[in-house]
Amino acid sequence: MARTASTMLDLGTLAPDFQLPDVVTGETVSLSTFAGKSGLLVMFICRHCPFVKHVQQQLAAIGHDYLPKGLGIVAISANDAVNYPDDAPESLKAMVSEVGFAFPLCFDETQATAKAYTAACTPDFFLFDGDRALVYRGQLDDSRPGNDQPVDGHSLRAAIEAVLAGQPVDADQRPSIGCNIKWKPGTAPQS
Repeated sequence: MARTASTMLDLGTLAPDFQLPDVVTGETVSLSTFAGKSGLLVMFICRHCPFVKHVQQQLAAIGHDYLPKGLGIVAISANDAVNYPDDAPESLKAMVSEVGFAFPLCFDETQATAKAYTAACTPDFFLFDGDRALVYRGQLDDSRPGNDQPVDGHSLRAAIEAVLAGQPVDADQRPSIGCNIKWKPGTAPQS
């Protein structure tokens, strides 16, 4: 596993649209799915990554805590499913059930959505306000596998609370750290 930091896309960037299938329902999920929501959290995750496994219960808790408060949430897996079969749609579908995600988990087979968001690692978080302008990108919290910090989601939760309250999000943001996105051969973005 290559420890990779998120790219820290410029704040204020508008959320790129996407059209991706939910691995559970097969229905297409897009930005318009979340019309009327106070904010939108886009998470790039996968099933096999130890960094995601380390925080997946907290991701489920964030869904249960904030979906009822009007936050749109979508998780996207963009990993090469041929070389990483744990990240194939059927396996991701099992993950949704096992972990208890209440939000859609979509599969980005072409990896175009991950590129549009400049996703670099799993997990990678992008929080947009009601106008779909980026207000937070970075870490869930200070916890990493093996560092004994609590998995409490405090960094991302503080940003979500600010968005839902209509308040500015602190611009002092730390990158997420995780496994690199598993790009298909010859498709990795140029750095």
